[in-house]
Amino acid sequence: RDDDDINDVASMAGVNLNEESARIMATNSDLAGTQLQSCKDEPFLAAIPLHKRILETAKKLGITDVPAEVVTFISHATQSRLRAVIEKVTVITQHRMESYKDDEWYEQATDVRSQLKFFEQLERLEKQRKDEQEREILLKAAKSRSRQEDPEQARLKQKAKEMQQQELAQMRQRDANLTALAAIGPRKKRKLDAPGLLTIGGEGVGVCGGSQAGLGTASPRQYPRQKITRVNLRDFIFYMEQEREMSRSLLLYRALLK
Repeated sequence: RDDDDINDVASMAGVNLNEESARIMATNSDLAGTQLQSCKDEPFLAAIPLHKRILETAKKLGITDVPAEVVTFISHATQSRLRAVIEKVTVITQHRMESYKDDEWYEQATDVRSQLKFFEQLERLEKQRKDEQEREILLKAAKSRSRQEDPEQARLKQKAKEMQQQELAQMRQRDANLTALAAIGPRKKRKLDAPGLLTIGGEGVGVCGGSQAGLGTASPRQYPRQKITRVNLRDFIFYMEQEREMSRSLLLYRALLK
């Protein structure tokens, strides 16, 4: 054998390509020469309103006749364009909803939520400190027994009296709530993991596991939950900003103003 025979893997495996080609042609001989017919070409948009709209636009340009093939072509182009837009926006939405917390290749650098909670706690402490200072001022004004009182001192005493009445009302409301909860007793949790119970839309539906009840464990039928991708206006704005023909369009500016 020469080098060509050695490098030919098919001949080394004992396969004759000419025989295999003849066998394939003989197997598919009934399909040769047959005429294939595609399904009916159904337009994506309604033909009559679309034709009227195209004629209105064409008359402005001096065109009086628009054949039906043009209407079908524009309908298919609209369908293709809409499909491409939905696919791109879906990718953007899925990318926005991805979570990288459990990914071992990502390390969290900053925690904005913890920072916001810290600032909220600082604001709460500052407000509490100011309330305590104001409360002390009001209590001092209420305890003062000066004979000559100015209008400011009278106003502080009135405000201190209102504050004490409000605190007393809050304490009474708190005691009433505790008394009502003690009278009701501990709340019992509903058993949602009961065998033979399938929860659909917040309602329990019983499922029998066999012909005789009580002889076997009921096996609830599992319905596959369809994953819903919710696209919001921000996703569309991001998509339009990335597209060259829509990055400076009036539609983008209107979306940004909403």
